[in-house]
Amino acid sequence: MNNKALCLLSEETVDALLSVQHDDVFSVLGMHPHPSENGLIVRAFLPGAKGIEVIDCKSNRKVASLTQINDAGLFEGKLGRRRKPFTYRLRIDYPMQRVELDDPYRYPSLLNADDLYLFCEGTHEQTYNWMGAHAKTVDGASGMHFVLWAPDAARVSVVGDFNDWDGRLHVMRKHPGAGVWEIFIPDSLSAVTEKNLSYKYEIVAKSGHLLPLKADPYAFAMQHPPQNASVTVDQKAYQWQDANWMTERETAANQYHGPVSIYEVHLGSWRRVSDEDGADNRYLTYRELAEQLVPYAVDMGFTHLQLMPVSEFPFDGSWGYQPIGLFAPTSRFGTPEDFKYFVDCCHQQGLSLLLDWVPGHFPTDLHGAGQLDGTALYEHEDDRKGFHPQWKTHIYNYGRKEVQSYLISNAMYWLEEFHVDGLRVDAVTSMLHLDYSREEGQWLPNIHGGKENLEAIEVLQQVNSRVYFNYPGTMMVAEESTAWPGVSKPVDEGGLGFGFKWNMGWMHDTLEYMQRDPIHRQHHHNDMTFGLTYCFSENFVLALSHDEVVHGKGSLLGKMPGDDWQKFANLRAYYGFMWTHPGKKLLFMGCEFGQRDEWDHDHSLDWHLLDSPNTANNHAGVQQLVKDLNRTYRELPALHQLDCDASGFEWLELNNNQQSIFSYLRKGHDGTPPVVVVVNMTPMMHTNYALGVPLAGFYKECLNTDSSHYGGSNVGNEGGVQTSGEPCGGHPNQLLLSVPPLSTVIFQWQSKKETQ
Repeated sequence: MNNKALCLLSEETVDALLSVQHDDVFSVLGMHPHPSENGLIVRAFLPGAKGIEVIDCKSNRKVASLTQINDAGLFEGKLGRRRKPFTYRLRIDYPMQRVELDDPYRYPSLLNADDLYLFCEGTHEQTYNWMGAHAKTVDGASGMHFVLWAPDAARVSVVGDFNDWDGRLHVMRKHPGAGVWEIFIPDSLSAVTEKNLSYKYEIVAKSGHLLPLKADPYAFAMQHPPQNASVTVDQKAYQWQDANWMTERETAANQYHGPVSIYEVHLGSWRRVSDEDGADNRYLTYRELAEQLVPYAVDMGFTHLQLMPVSEFPFDGSWGYQPIGLFAPTSRFGTPEDFKYFVDCCHQQGLSLLLDWVPGHFPTDLHGAGQLDGTALYEHEDDRKGFHPQWKTHIYNYGRKEVQSYLISNAMYWLEEFHVDGLRVDAVTSMLHLDYSREEGQWLPNIHGGKENLEAIEVLQQVNSRVYFNYPGTMMVAEESTAWPGVSKPVDEGGLGFGFKWNMGWMHDTLEYMQRDPIHRQHHHNDMTFGLTYCFSENFVLALSHDEVVHGKGSLLGKMPGDDWQKFANLRAYYGFMWTHPGKKLLFMGCEFGQRDEWDHDHSLDWHLLDSPNTANNHAGVQQLVKDLNRTYRELPALHQLDCDASGFEWLELNNNQQSIFSYLRKGHDGTPPVVVVVNMTPMMHTNYALGVPLAGFYKECLNTDSSHYGGSNVGNEGGVQTSGEPCGGHPNQLLLSVPPLSTVIFQWQSKKETQ
C-alpha cells in the first residue's frame, strides 16, 4: 500500500519519518491544526498496525479513523469538525490484538526553562530531579519522562522492554538551545512506569552513523553486570527513620575536634556466604549487610563506615573505581531502596557513612558516556587531556558547563537522596595535574602554560563549597598524594575546600619503617618522626587503606618482620602508634583482625582465622586491640580534640634512635588531661626507663598493646606510674616506666591517683 497522494505531508517529510531521520517528529506526529482547512489532524507512525481510531478520552467515543498512508505504518486523519485540541488516545488494531494507548506525541514539553538555563550554565545542583527517567502523571496519564543531554545527535530514541527495543517508536523531542532531548511515554500500553524495566538510548550521530546503544548517564539503577541496560525504579518516597540523626548532624560539634575512626569496606568481599539452595560465594545484600556489617562496625568502635564505590560499574576487578552509572547504587547488592535502608540502619545505630566518589575518570565501555552522541561530550576530545594512559579511561571535560552540572549534582544526589554523611573523593591528584602519568609531550598545558588543571580545580572547589553549604556536618575527604597546598583549606582562603586529606606520606614512611628488621630501625628513625614536620599543614586522615594490601603488597601483618609473635607484636605496636598520632584514622577491613593473606575482591575476608585454635588468640587479640583503641581514642579527648592543631602535640623524646623509642604528649583543649604515649619498636624490654614529663602526678596506664588480652607478653606498669619530682629530659618531673617489647603504651595524667 502506498497512499502518499492522500497524505498532507511532502514526500520528503514522509521519507524522513519512515527512515527515522526527521529532525523534529513532534512537529509532524500527534495532533496539529490542519494546514489548509479549519480543524485538526492526527498522525501516528506505528509499524505493524493495520488500523487506528482516535478516541476522545472525556467521552470515550471514537471521533475519527486514520487513513493508512503506507505499509510502513504511517497513519493520518482529520478529526471531523473539531477545531480545539483535546485529550485523546489511540485504538490500534494489530494482526493479533487490539490495544489502546495514549499518544506520546500529544504531550507538550515538560522541561523547565530555568532548569535548562542553570544546567547549561554549570550551576545546577539537582539535575537528577529531571534528567534521566522519572515517573510522572500528565493530563491524567501516568508514564515515564525520559531526558538526555546529547547536543550533537541527529536523532535520539528511547528503546527498552516497553517497545521491544524498536528505535522507530519513541523518537525524542530536541531542545536545540540546550542540546537536551525528552519524551513522555504513557504507560497505557506496557506499564512503562513499572520498576525494573530495562531501557537504553538509540542515538544517531550527526554523521548519520548509528551508535552502540547507550546507558543513561543519569540512570538511577542498572542491570546486574555483565548486562548493562539502565533500569527504571520505583520512585515512591522511602520512609526514613533517621530524622534525629540528620538534625543532630547539622548541629554537631566541629568534626576537626571530634573522634573520627573510619572502617573502609568493599561490600562485595567483606563477607561472602553460601546459600542453602546451593549458591556459593554469593554477595551479601544491602539488607543483610545492614544486619551484619553495621552492628559489627559499631561494636568495633568505629565512628564512620566508608564504602568503596557503590555507583554502578561494569568490571568487578575495578572495585568500583571505574563507574558508569554514577547515579545508580550497584545492583550487585540490591535496589536503591535497599541501599537507603542500609544507610538508615547506619544512622539509627550511630554510625556515619562515607562513600568513595569517583569524578576523576570513567571507563570506555561502549554503553557508557564516552562519545555518547558521536562526539567527545562528557570527555575531552584531545586524548592529551581526555584519556588516562595509566587506567585506560576517559577523563571528564571539567571545563564544559553541562559536565560541571552533572558532577556537582551527582555529589549532591548521594547526600540528598541517600543521606550519606560525606564523600571521599578518589584520585584527586590525577585531577589536579595535567601531566599526571604522562611523559613530556603527552599533555597540554593550561592557559598560563602550567601543569595545573584549572578547570578541575574549579569543579572541586564548587563541589566542596556547595556540599558544606547545603549539608552542614558532612565530610569531604581528598585522596591527594602530593604536596599540593591548601587541599583542606577553605575555598575563600584559596584552598580546594576539602575538610580532610589522606596523609599518604605518613602511610608510606611508617610502613617502610615497620617492614625493616628492628635491628636496623635505629638508622631509619626519621621515617616515623618526619610526618610531624608537616602533619598540621592540612587536616589529615591517617589511612591504611585497601591500596596497601593488594597488587603483591601482601597484608599489613605480612609486612611485619620476624616470627609470628613478632609480626603480631609489631602490628599491635604500629596500630597503637597510629591511633595516638595526630590525625583522624582509617583502617581497611580485615586489617582489624590481622588478615594474613592479601585482599582478594572475589572472596570473603578470612573470618575463620578468629575461630582456628592455632590462630584465634593472636587474631582475636588484634581485633580486641582495635576495638579498645577506638574506645580509648573516643574516651580520651587529648587523643582527638587537637588532631589538626600543632598545639595538641609535643615530643617528649624525639631522638632516641638507639633504642627506637618514641615518646610524646597529646593535649586537648584547656582543662583536658594530657596523654603520654611511649612507643618501643624493638623486641627489647626496658625497666626503670626514665621519661621526663611536664606535669607532676599519677599517669594512669590506659592501654598497653603488649597486654596478654591482645596476645602480648603482659609487661606493664601495674595500672600506672607516679612522677618522682626529679627533672629529666628538660622537664621538671620524671616517670620510671616498664617499657614492653614491640609495644605502644598510653598513659593519661591525673593530679593524683584515683581510688576505685
